[in-house]
Amino acid sequence: MTNEQFEDIYERRFAMVYRVCFSYMKHGQEAEDAVADVFAKLLKKDVLFESEEHEKAWLLRTASNQCKDSLKHWWRKCFRLEEYQNLESDPLQETGVLELVLGLPKRYKDVIYLYYYEGYQTTEIANILRKPHSTIRNHMREARHLLKEILEDEE
Repeated sequence: MTNEQFEDIYERRFAMVYRVCFSYMKHGQEAEDAVADVFAKLLKKDVLFESEEHEKAWLLRTASNQCKDSLKHWWRKCFRLEEYQNLESDPLQETGVLELVLGLPKRYKDVIYLYYYEGYQTTEIANILRKPHSTIRNHMREARHLLKEILEDEE
C-alpha cells in the first residue's frame, strides 16, 4: 500500500473508525489511541481491499476488536476512567440520541449503531457480528422498544 492510498483511506474512514472506538471507549483520548492502533495495523498488515465495502468492514471489525482488547487490559482494572469522564467535552456527546444509544446494552448498541450511524443492512450486520440474521432483527426490535420507552419517560 502506498502512502497516498493509506492517506486516502485515513481521510475517508477516520470519522467512522473514531465513532466506533468512541462508542466502546466512551472517552475521547482513549478512542483516539484506539484509532491510531487501528490505522497502525492497517499499515503493518498492508491489506489489499477488494472493494470499499471490504475496506469499511475490515476497519469496523479491527476497530471493534482493538477496543475490546483495550477494555480487557489489566490497566483498566486499576483505574476507573468514569471518574474522569467529565473533564472534557466531546462533540459526539452533544447529541442526546447518540448518548442514549451508547448507553444501551452491548448487544443492542452495536446493532443500532451499525444500522443507523453506519448505514449497514441487517444482513450485513449479521455477517459483521457473526450472528444469525434473526438474532440481529430481534436485537433491533428490542433496542427500538427500549429506546422508545426511555424517550417516553423523558417527556
